[in-house]
Amino acid sequence: MTVDTASFFTRALHAGRDRETASSRATPIYLTAGFEFDDFDHAAHHFGTGDGFGYTRTGNPTIRAVERQLAALESGADAVLVASGQAAVAVALLTVAGAGDHIVSSAHIYEGTRGLLVDNLARLGIETTFIDDIGDPDAWRAAIRPTTRALFAESIANARNDILDIAGVAVIGDEHAVPLIVDNTLGTPYLVRPLEHGASIVVHSASKFLAGHGSVLGGVVVDDGRFDADRAGHNAPHLVLPGRGGLPSVAARHGGLARIAYARESVAPRFGASPSPLNAFLIGQGAETLGLRVERQSRNALDVARWLEAHDAVESVDYAGLESHSDHALAQRYLGGGHGSIFTFTLRGGLEAARDVVESVSVFTHMTHIGDVRSLVLHPATTSHAYRTQEERDALGIRPGTLRVSIGIEDVDDLIADLSRALATVWEKVA
Repeated sequence: MTVDTASFFTRALHAGRDRETASSRATPIYLTAGFEFDDFDHAAHHFGTGDGFGYTRTGNPTIRAVERQLAALESGADAVLVASGQAAVAVALLTVAGAGDHIVSSAHIYEGTRGLLVDNLARLGIETTFIDDIGDPDAWRAAIRPTTRALFAESIANARNDILDIAGVAVIGDEHAVPLIVDNTLGTPYLVRPLEHGASIVVHSASKFLAGHGSVLGGVVVDDGRFDADRAGHNAPHLVLPGRGGLPSVAARHGGLARIAYARESVAPRFGASPSPLNAFLIGQGAETLGLRVERQSRNALDVARWLEAHDAVESVDYAGLESHSDHALAQRYLGGGHGSIFTFTLRGGLEAARDVVESVSVFTHMTHIGDVRSLVLHPATTSHAYRTQEERDALGIRPGTLRVSIGIEDVDDLIADLSRALATVWEKVA
């Protein structure tokens, strides 16, 4: 019997299927849970070596193509795409740390990451020390313990625009054979590539600038491929000791790519962080225009920040592209092609002034997101930083009148006109 002579129900499932290949100019979308094996030995070989594709949770051609694309943009050796930026941070940290280990982190990080460290990883026996003055190398050095397995920070901090001295912190990590993991979501590989400055691992919320369109979630972990088992093996026994059943160690099988191989084989798929191939496709499509978008967004952001800084209703603007920002010189050193498009500004009228602006703008969209092609606005004190104490918010530059903006690719004159109308009302009340 052939499929053509089978019953209606069987033909509905199998008729018309073939395995012909064609060269698509765009990355094809392999929207499938699993992949057909050629024969018995092919399946055994896949499960024995990991080569090829068997199940989308452990590998998919669409996802793999986007991983290679993003690794190349970050000057990395390889990458693992996951379901969200939060998943990327979790996978990166769980790749290097386990129960009884310790992480040193900047205090100036995304609240979701801070919650992961303080609440979730702490329950797994992973302790974190936070560094307030990330520009003080002695503070980083003093926080490192024999059990420290990673240093973690953001290239451009959300939301005050603190700039990380990537090379300076990476050197401190190297002194102890501890990898520096940098969240480069706000920086983007167009503006800065941390691996080129000594970082070992980069993570992104690919939902933001990499995709750019605000339609899908995704995250990525990019590794430098320079894991040295002889020098750093004592900090990574899970990479250098033999596996279950006498399997050669991850380092023996993958060499310098041991970290990212472990993330791909043992962390991301087992914790179920795999992305949809459709989301991967859309992230890859977005990344093709990353440079064009970030260049324009950064230019728009600088114009808007300068305009806000000169406005009477504005008390302060925290944008690294402004000469008034404390990290402007560091931004000039690390960022090329612009200074990013996310920053905060504080209004003189406090909470009510912030409310007036949020509810008056029409071109800016009020929502929880950043890195979109559209300009966005949010009030951190009552949203993203609501569970911080007032003292902690003050330390991070988050005051009652502070608003965070993510500048898009609209005409900058329209953005300024929108803010001008909103701030006119504020100034009338506080003047």
